[in-house]
Amino acid sequence: MKRLTQAATTALIALSLVGVALATTTPTARAVDTRVERTPVLGWSSWSFLREKPTAAKMEEQARALHSSGLQKMGYQYVNLDDFWYQCPGSQGPNVGPYGRWVTDATTFPSRGATNGIKVLADYVHSLGQKFGIYITPGISLQAVQKKTPIMGTKYTADQIANTSVKETNYNCHGMVAIDFDKPGAQAYINSWADMFAQWGVDYIKLDGMGDRNAADIKAWGKAIKQSGRPMILNITQGSFTSAIAPVLKKYANQWEFAPDIECYECEKGGSSYPLTDWANIKGRFDFVAKWQPYAGPGGFNDYDSVEVGNGTNNGLTPDERQTQMSLWALGASPFILGVDLLHLDPHDLHDYLENAAVLAVDQDGIAAKRIVRAGNRQVFAKMVANGEAVVGLFNTGATAEKVSVAASAVGLAASKRGYALEELWTGKKSMTTGPIEATVPSHGVALYRVKPI
Repeated sequence: MKRLTQAATTALIALSLVGVALATTTPTARAVDTRVERTPVLGWSSWSFLREKPTAAKMEEQARALHSSGLQKMGYQYVNLDDFWYQCPGSQGPNVGPYGRWVTDATTFPSRGATNGIKVLADYVHSLGQKFGIYITPGISLQAVQKKTPIMGTKYTADQIANTSVKETNYNCHGMVAIDFDKPGAQAYINSWADMFAQWGVDYIKLDGMGDRNAADIKAWGKAIKQSGRPMILNITQGSFTSAIAPVLKKYANQWEFAPDIECYECEKGGSSYPLTDWANIKGRFDFVAKWQPYAGPGGFNDYDSVEVGNGTNNGLTPDERQTQMSLWALGASPFILGVDLLHLDPHDLHDYLENAAVLAVDQDGIAAKRIVRAGNRQVFAKMVANGEAVVGLFNTGATAEKVSVAASAVGLAASKRGYALEELWTGKKSMTTGPIEATVPSHGVALYRVKPI
């Protein structure tokens, strides 16, 4: 599709936001409102490409590339540091400071005078007009427990709030144990974390390794962010949680990722992060998108993990599969957090896919599509948007091309004797139909339509 101007992008996304108001109901009231973005987040994360070796210099390079590539002008504005920013001496847990919070690894994130290295990085990201995200896991380090570090602003100590019989997930260091939130001082400890992040200029917190039993952690972090006074996205990502905690997620968080990692770790060769993913990891998301659809809405979104589009063949996906990933994420109103190397963007991926304003508008309307057809290799996801229009994705997960079809009435479109106008959002091709919405879809491909009655 021809690259659209920023003005066209703004107009399309503005129209999509009108659709949010017209096509959705008022969200369930939240006891703690930490929602700072009413539409899905767009940005980049370090994990898929940089993995265990992020540094301040590498993060700044990627931030500059996000800025200079044109992606930032399209709305991609978050630069997220995903793990490996703190001192990890071993299984005893992360090193901690005087108040039991992790210590920044100054060898990779150097301080500037008395300014913490993470704040130095956040300040740089902000200087480019971007927002900064950071990573943490639930619980408290065993080092804090053993040292009985004080909890800032209280008379309590780390050992008094810890439940050492329950281990928490930390994929880097390990050595984290649960917090008993019935104990005095527990909420104050999480508050002190949120306050520190706020002082550093953090805009986005990824709380990883979460399970169904971590509902109290989600609630505590939601409250902590609120009391900090700084708007910060709270992204809850899985160790192994299910829709059983969806009500807590909707009440206290902004987005949540519940599927396994999108990366194809077993595909990588020679110590490289490439290929970033593969078709099996994309195909596995369809059922998640269908199952979690009821829980998404403006201000709280299902996160289907990183968008691995931008590095050409190193993505691990064919061009059709790249369109499928982006279409499925957009229909599901998922955050678009890129996992690719922004320093080596493929021009076709950049201009035809990542900067496709019509597809981004589908994502930014904030409405999660329902699956209305699942028959063999054929799947159809659709959502009603503004002005009686619909967005329809016809998917073919099979190995050969297939015709995929759905009745307009099944989508929710009003009856129209004159038929329906269709625009295919990847090609810009316009057509009309007086019958079903259908297309011959290539293997692992999609036809993504915006449809309106004539």
